[in-house]
Parts: sequence; C-alpha cells; structure tokens
Amino acid sequence: MAQKYPIPLPEKFLGLATTSVGCGTGGSTPMIARVAVVDYRGQTVFCTYVLPTNPVTDYRTNTTGIQPADLQPGNAMPWKEVQQRVAQLIRDKILVGHTLWQDLSVLGIPHPAVATRDVALYQPFRNALHSTNQVIGLQTLMWHLMRRRIQETHVCALENARAALDLYRSHAEEWEATISRGQWPSFLPPSTFSRCYL
Repeated sequence: MAQKYPIPLPEKFLGLATTSVGCGTGGSTPMIARVAVVDYRGQTVFCTYVLPTNPVTDYRTNTTGIQPADLQPGNAMPWKEVQQRVAQLIRDKILVGHTLWQDLSVLGIPHPAVATRDVALYQPFRNALHSTNQVIGLQTLMWHLMRRRIQETHVCALENARAALDLYRSHAEEWEATISRGQWPSFLPPSTFSRCYL
C-alpha cells in the first residue's frame, strides 16, 4: 500500500513521563511531583520536581522515592511554570510514553492523539504478551520485550521516559510504516481521559 503520510524525523519526537504523589483522603488522588522530558536519544530536555498545589497526604516514597524535602521551594518548580514549560516543549512534537493519558492528565495539558506513540497501547506489544484487553506495566514490557530491568529501587520519571523511547525505537520503523499507510496500530486510551487528547 502506498505511503499516505510522511515518516517523521527523530527530532519531532520527545519522551514524556511523570511521577505522582497522593493528595486527598487516603492519598488516592494523583498529583504531579516530578516530570521528565527527553529527546529521541534519551538526553534530558527538562526534568524537575513540582511544588504541590494541594497538601500531600501520601508521598508514596516506597514506590516513588520522593521525600517531602524534594517538593520544597528551591528543589521544585511551581506547577504553573512547569505546565507552561512542558506545553511549550511538546507543542508540534510527537510524544512517546507509557500511559500518556495519566501524564497529560496530571499536567493538565491536552495533546493531539495522532501525535502520541503510547507503548502501553501499541497492539504488537500487547499481542506479544497475550494481553489485548489490559494495560501492561512499563517494567513488564521492558523485561519481556527488551530483557532490561527498570524501576528496581523506585519509579523514576526520567528512567521511564527513556525506557518508553527505547521501546518505541525498537519498533519505530514498523510503527511509523503502519501510520504512513493510514492505519493506527494502537488501542484507544481510556474514554474517561478523552479530555487529554485533541
């Protein structure tokens, strides 16, 4: 089948990942605590802790490694500044990540769905792990598809952004060729997060 859409250049891609802490009763509501943006080769473009906008009720330290001191002025940037900076960086870019709807949700930034490459939604990855109806964690994807361990001590936004890009790059040619033929090789994100996509 003939190519309908041009294959994007590597400089069009950015990896995005966030880490959240909990706010509200029992710490069940996610609130952004750290964000990382990396280029196609995994080099850091932007990485910072984010000042809480609400009282933190669960730092999720066992999972995130985040301590209260990390989210203090001097160590963390105000959320509005982070939101503006990330929005500026990702404008007109193709975002690569894992469960990007969660990252976009905590950032409060919508992004064009066609300009996302979510390794959690990519059909060949899910098919390879026989899990077409359920999202597979990044740690599991990395181990089964690349034989690489990640998140061994805690979840790190920078490590996750790089890992998602590595996974994407391992299938980039096939992924982009499918899109260039006018087909979409990914499942849809949860409909409850449709506000995160343009």
